Amino acid sequence: MAALVRSLASFPLKYNGYVRHRIVSSRSMASKATVGFVGLGNMGNPMAQNLLKHGYPIIATDVFPESCKAIQELGAQIVDSPVEVAERADRVITMLPSSPNVIEVFTGVNGILKKVKKGSLLIDSSTIDPVVSKEMAKAAEKTGALFMDAPVSGGVGAARAGNLTFMVGGLEEEFNAAKELLSCMGTNVVYCGGVGTGQAAKICNNMLLAISMIGTAETMNLGIRLGLDPKLLAKILNMSSGRCWSSDTYNPVPGVMDGVPSANDYQGGFATALMAKDLGLAQNSATNTKTPALLGSLSHQVYRMMCARGYTQKDFSSVFLFLREEENV
Repeated sequence: MAALVRSLASFPLKYNGYVRHRIVSSRSMASKATVGFVGLGNMGNPMAQNLLKHGYPIIATDVFPESCKAIQELGAQIVDSPVEVAERADRVITMLPSSPNVIEVFTGVNGILKKVKKGSLLIDSSTIDPVVSKEMAKAAEKTGALFMDAPVSGGVGAARAGNLTFMVGGLEEEFNAAKELLSCMGTNVVYCGGVGTGQAAKICNNMLLAISMIGTAETMNLGIRLGLDPKLLAKILNMSSGRCWSSDTYNPVPGVMDGVPSANDYQGGFATALMAKDLGLAQNSATNTKTPALLGSLSHQVYRMMCARGYTQKDFSSVFLFLREEENV
């Protein structure tokens, strides 16, 4: 079966829709073929583990060897570089921190595109500049591979539970081939349009998330200073019109909720540095499209200030702690 897949996948991707449909079909037939995974951080590790749970053999790598231990113990094969992953898997998923990381992993000396197989499906779940996604898609096409962007929403908890939301950009004919894998890691897999549209949806979502988190933190802080019990205030907010994900699922105030970063000294979760990076992407896009984004710009400034004050690796909900500390400056 693997040989059949490789032979069908060897047809050029720029052939007509019939050939593309055959490639998708061949991938589907080989549904339990090895999947490559590059990037085993807070998000990538549980995502790869969920693929294992669904019966997919995994071959993986990460720049930090210690990040590979957990999934290796579950049966994944670990290699030293992305190029080795691409040599041994027809489908590769990447989950990386930033645009420069993605460029290096795909086009660097030991990058995926150095020895990628023709017909391979490359799914990037990193949150990066849509322009970079389009550049990677063009580079992949030159090698006979297909690139799709599929950034995620939901955080570490959703990654562990397998109920992430994926926003997918790329050829519509290949969406089902990508969805087969992504559905093992998420409950919502949404086709957004051509390459880069998944990233566009993600940076819009994260801009709103940052705005709502800052608003929730400010609101909770004000209520506490007015003498309200934080749990009571959160309860009222979550049965009223101010309710949002930052208040009812990811509350930033320690002691209000269990199982969230605020209950663990803001460890784990989605790092402040990454939120600042995503807000930078949103601001670049807003500038390029001449789109007013006043609250997005202010949110970007807040998270950049937090990075300068030592919050870089703390979860982005630590904006509550940052605001509390600002009171005493």
